[in-house]
Amino acid sequence: MSTGAIIGIIVAVVIVLALVALVAKSSMRSKHLKERFGGEYDRALSEHPKKKEAERELAEREKRHAQLDIKPLSAAERERYTREWAAVQEHFVDRPGEAVEEADSLVTALMADRGYPTDGDHEQRSADLSVRHASTVEDYRTAHEVRARHASGDVSTEELREAIVRYRKLFSDLIADGADDNGDTYEADAAAQRDGHTVRTDGLPAKQVGHRN
Repeated sequence: MSTGAIIGIIVAVVIVLALVALVAKSSMRSKHLKERFGGEYDRALSEHPKKKEAERELAEREKRHAQLDIKPLSAAERERYTREWAAVQEHFVDRPGEAVEEADSLVTALMADRGYPTDGDHEQRSADLSVRHASTVEDYRTAHEVRARHASGDVSTEELREAIVRYRKLFSDLIADGADDNGDTYEADAAAQRDGHTVRTDGLPAKQVGHRN
């Protein structure tokens, strides 16, 4: 075999190995993003014409998130937020629309105390949350959409109730996240019970809601 042929074979092998490594790296990246973002990964795919573009956006979210100073709440802060949330739920009985507005404001304040930027638009806040709270960020988007429609009066009490439940999912996720970092655990419902509030399985007060918008 000539020297030229040997060199050709070596070059071909190197190219094949490089391609295999590239494919493996891409596969590992996709697996990581799928595991981290869950449903957000599929959402990104649906919003971008190419998988590469979707994964680039998610990777940029991770990079931005890594630069944020995300911190857990203290035990006192968690108890305070729990009391404020219980008050929101109580207000829902008589003022469902106002309660949804209060829920949105309380979640925004909680995000800020955790270290998330809240001065951007809603989509940017959702993108920031999706890195660490992928399982509840879609609830946040849906609840916010109901809140926006409420301004025009185009929502029912049932939709407002669902918005409160969805806000509560993110609220509970945010308030409990990082609790173990301080050496303790946290359960919002248990704290609400300690404060003398009775909650239903959907997180709303036990008193029956009978209003319709």
